[in-house]
Amino acid sequence: MSNEHHTGPGARARRALIVVDVQPTFCEGGALAVTGGNAVAERIAAHLSSHRGDYDLVVTTQDWHIDPGEHFSSEPDFVDTWPVHGVADSAEAQIHPALDGLVADAAVKKGQYAAAYSGFEGVDDDGRSLDDILRAAGIEEVDVVGLAESHCVKDTALDAVREGYRVRVLTDLTEPVSPELGHAAQADMRAAGIELAASR
Repeated sequence: MSNEHHTGPGARARRALIVVDVQPTFCEGGALAVTGGNAVAERIAAHLSSHRGDYDLVVTTQDWHIDPGEHFSSEPDFVDTWPVHGVADSAEAQIHPALDGLVADAAVKKGQYAAAYSGFEGVDDDGRSLDDILRAAGIEEVDVVGLAESHCVKDTALDAVREGYRVRVLTDLTEPVSPELGHAAQADMRAAGIELAASR
């Protein structure tokens, strides 16, 4: 195993912030609104303005649906099928305006032709996966924030653990689709060894 990124004691591990699906489509007024979504976008922007130096890399993910097949339904069950949302190139699919000042190091789009909850299922404009991007930067630890805690944040965090990263979800910088689904997601994440912590 290479130890180029594992320096001596006291050295800080390289950390990334993954900002998951903070898009108008998932905020109040959007097609698949999460209560508190707009406020989450504002809090993430504030966190980044004061903590940008804590991160060696900032990556955004976006739902970017072109033709995701049965993921879209006119009679959605809100488990496997959903109303039309996050349509590629639409205003709702762009990064939330609250994050306009965010200069991300990489942007991953997911779900073009299939359902994709985890950011690890997406690629950037050069075809690099989220894992490729993190490894190229020597990242060892990730903080995951964004929308929704019960779905794409949870799945991104669980995949990050599977890929070998130390993972923390900043609980005040995310919101679930419902409190019940949020509690279940937190239990799943804790069981996988994910740290749940406040950003402050």
